[in-house]
Amino acid sequence: MIGWPGEVEVPTDVILADDQAESAKGRPIRQVIFDFGNVLIYWKPEAAMVSRYSPEVIRDMLDNDKSGFFDANNMMDGGEPCAQAQDWVQEHYGAPWDEMFTYYCENFVDSLTGPVPGARVLVKDLKAAGVGVWGLSNWGTELFPYAWEQYPILHELDDLVVSGPIHMRKPHPDIYLHALEQFGIRAEDALFVDDKGMNVVAANKVGIRSVCFTDPYKLRNLLIESGLDIPRIR
Repeated sequence: MIGWPGEVEVPTDVILADDQAESAKGRPIRQVIFDFGNVLIYWKPEAAMVSRYSPEVIRDMLDNDKSGFFDANNMMDGGEPCAQAQDWVQEHYGAPWDEMFTYYCENFVDSLTGPVPGARVLVKDLKAAGVGVWGLSNWGTELFPYAWEQYPILHELDDLVVSGPIHMRKPHPDIYLHALEQFGIRAEDALFVDDKGMNVVAANKVGIRSVCFTDPYKLRNLLIESGLDIPRIR
């Protein structure tokens, strides 16, 4: 299985307002909560591996059933240290996946391949329109500083919640509720933007409308169609 365990398919680049979020349909969007990886900045784990491993071996590493790679990432996102996740891979999957996971952690900086086009200016435009902009991301405590130091866009957010330090992670509802409380905002006023279906579904379950993001043009147009006064694409 390539990718994250538990992932689900949902419509992309549209506002989802199911479950507890159904009552928020049509309400003004006053707050936008952004995931980080592949929404504001690109995270490509394969990019950290190309200096040592072939495309075929990297593809196998990204098969969670073979390597446990994404399960180990979930451990770190939930607050476990890198060394503990590495030991877990060694115990449950062995060679070569333990060596590869250690190499990935040691070279994590190379997995951050740049800002998502349009994201920086979108955050700026939303703030200029009086919309609150926030961050809610799964990220390991030891690895998040690489992103924080490299990407000023994260500093432009009004506030952020990172999973590792608080030992909560998406798609569990507690982290969404924690974020709403920390930000001092209401679920019915917010829109959550993430690249994983399971996370946008989970946001709906706590009353937050959500978007499964794939395209910066579509996101900007979607926000404009929802009534936000931000510059249009020409």
